[in-house]
Amino acid sequence: MRTLGIDLAADPKKTAAAVIEWAPETARIEELRLGVSDEMIVGLFGDCDVTGIDCPVGWPLPFLDFMSGHLSGDLAKVLEYDGLKGRRLLAYRETDRFVTRRTGLIPLSVSADRLAHPAMRCAVIQAKIAQRFGPEPRDGTGRLAEVYPAASLRLWGIHARRYKGTNATESAARAEVISQLSAAAPWLGTNGHEDAMAHSDDAFDAVVASLSARAVAIGATLRPNEEQADLARSEGWIHIPSGPVSDLLQ
Repeated sequence: MRTLGIDLAADPKKTAAAVIEWAPETARIEELRLGVSDEMIVGLFGDCDVTGIDCPVGWPLPFLDFMSGHLSGDLAKVLEYDGLKGRRLLAYRETDRFVTRRTGLIPLSVSADRLAHPAMRCAVIQAKIAQRFGPEPRDGTGRLAEVYPAASLRLWGIHARRYKGTNATESAARAEVISQLSAAAPWLGTNGHEDAMAHSDDAFDAVVASLSARAVAIGATLRPNEEQADLARSEGWIHIPSGPVSDLLQ
């Protein structure tokens, strides 16, 4: 099995991709790239069994309803979301709320935060994948799944805080996180990519996204219940691990 992890940014220069090759007793980082274009992502997707992408693959249905009402002048649709409670429905998807309940982490809002630009790019990438390979379901039941490296690390018992960035403190924090991951997953061969992970949080997150894709592939993530399933098919679903990182070798 080959899994692909994508740490997606609005700018390809800040986008990273990691391919992990899996064997019965071991795994190995085969590729780790920075500066990844849409075309590279689509090509790597075709070469891998499952792709985990660290970016929302959809928007909250209430947000789309709200924008539709605003565009058409349907006042009832707009006024339905009046007040703070209504705006929270516009900002967060059901999967975002689920992740917060399970991990304590609050994902950035795809409709009201810095994720909006990467999500637009992600929608275009999904369309390019659909053109070439056929459409992928947004709930992660196909070959493309939304993942969240920070949540994966937390559920694997890895303390990961303030490791994003390039200053000395952030680099030291990232080195500690990488050390914890190496101890938890000694079977993961880095194949000479240690420096890339140490120097770039984007590269490191792509590796964690690829590990998370493996969890998706073997059914070791938390799935939506019956009530959440319809929303997940439209809004997307963040796949977070249901067990320890050692489960990935099963």
